Amino acid sequence: MKYRLPPLNALRAFEAAARHMSFKNAAEELCVTPAAISHQIRSIEEYLGIELFCRSNRTIELTEHGKRCFQEVTLGFTHLTRAMTWVDTSQESQRLVITAGPAFTTKWLVPRLSAFTELHPGIKTRVSASLALCDFVKEGVDVAIRFGRIDTAGLHVERLIEESVAPMCSPALRNADGKPLTPADLAHVPLIHDESLRMVDPAATGWSEWFKQAGLKGDATRGLFFNHADHALQAAAEGTGVVLGRRVLAAPDVRNERLMIPFGPEVATGLFFHFVTTPEKSRNATVKVFRDWLFEELRREVKPLAWGNGTR
Repeated sequence: MKYRLPPLNALRAFEAAARHMSFKNAAEELCVTPAAISHQIRSIEEYLGIELFCRSNRTIELTEHGKRCFQEVTLGFTHLTRAMTWVDTSQESQRLVITAGPAFTTKWLVPRLSAFTELHPGIKTRVSASLALCDFVKEGVDVAIRFGRIDTAGLHVERLIEESVAPMCSPALRNADGKPLTPADLAHVPLIHDESLRMVDPAATGWSEWFKQAGLKGDATRGLFFNHADHALQAAAEGTGVVLGRRVLAAPDVRNERLMIPFGPEVATGLFFHFVTTPEKSRNATVKVFRDWLFEELRREVKPLAWGNGTR
């Protein structure tokens, strides 16, 4: 069948401009100039004999024809993407695209990927470290690992593991007597604050709340503050002070004895990591293989810890 269509690049320009409602933003996405976007859209309008946009000095709006065209073109690109994904994933060497937060990627996922690829050498794995919302179809993402509260509409979502926090420090950090730290020593050693949880939940437990739960008095607001969990853990591992660290992210450092949990209590946050994909991709054999491996690795790695040595 011979299809009567405008050039594909012109349709891409129209879809991006209609989605952003901006020629400038569409141009940035497609790495062209706004003038090129305008020219491509004009070519479609001339081809169809209708106007797709109402243009003013600083804004654009879709016409009724433009709105209908945008819906159908978006649907068309979605079907094209699905077709290409199906062709790609039907090859002998499977492709797996994973997106996860930067801290989880650095501290937990990357150190284990070599084990996954050794088990499954035929899977071509790509990792994108990002906290941004992703479009599974348009961006070709297979699995997202997301933390906190998420919108589950239209998605396949499974809870992976709950995050908790506990005091952590370098095994080399000692009190004035050269002995392992005790809760009373927190009045004298630098505190390290990981503010990443409060970016997700403003009521999340910090040092002030932990002091109250532990029955300690003193200034719990002093010390160093980090907005990235991996940076806070790194500072603690270097002997800078004691961090109220995130257990899931710190598990590899505890296992490798770069960090220790000198005492409790450990406090649950009520916030979970989630395994996220689409209902369609959840049935994909490659996604299933990664899902099962991920759950098993987390189950084995993040175990209850005995205070003082990291094992139980």
